[in-house]
Amino acid sequence: MFTGIVEELGEITAVETLDDACRFRLRGPVVTEGARHGDSIAVNGVCLTVVDHEGDEFTADVMAETLNRSSLGALTTGSRVNLERPTAVGARLGGHIVQGHVDGTGEILERTPSEHWELVKVSLPAGLARYVVEKGSITVDGISLTVVDAGPDFFIVSLIPTTLALTTLGLKQPGDPVNLEVDIVAKYVERLLTAQGGTR
Repeated sequence: MFTGIVEELGEITAVETLDDACRFRLRGPVVTEGARHGDSIAVNGVCLTVVDHEGDEFTADVMAETLNRSSLGALTTGSRVNLERPTAVGARLGGHIVQGHVDGTGEILERTPSEHWELVKVSLPAGLARYVVEKGSITVDGISLTVVDAGPDFFIVSLIPTTLALTTLGLKQPGDPVNLEVDIVAKYVERLLTAQGGTR
């Protein structure tokens, strides 16, 4: 489990294309400290498994299912990525509960800068709109954010200078894809209510 608090802005140093998957080599001095084979690291919000680790780099395999459901397939050598290690039991939950299981992808639609923050409008797949509410939480490229406004096919988040400086959202422009993970609590509540309604 993650919290959506990005630890560092890493970089893709190599991409190996396989028959139905690919292998990334990534640089991230913070997240590789103490890393071991089999550990989990979130890359732009996608939970990946460390295959190999050497120095400040690690490799991770990405299967076709993940490539199809996320924006990881668009990454190339030199791409910057958000990196986060799983939260430790007993640690502070700085963001919200993030699984690292991407629900879909959106697209940056607009950026509206202000003196001390920036509003970013993101497209929202129809199947996810019901889980996104004003003042609720959403994960964008692995970043825990609060929804400022939500429509039937979009949502808006407000980014502080720290988020702009230390994550990929400071770099992405209109037209760029982003990974989205909605609040898991909303999905569980929907499931329970649907099951309850079905027994009446």
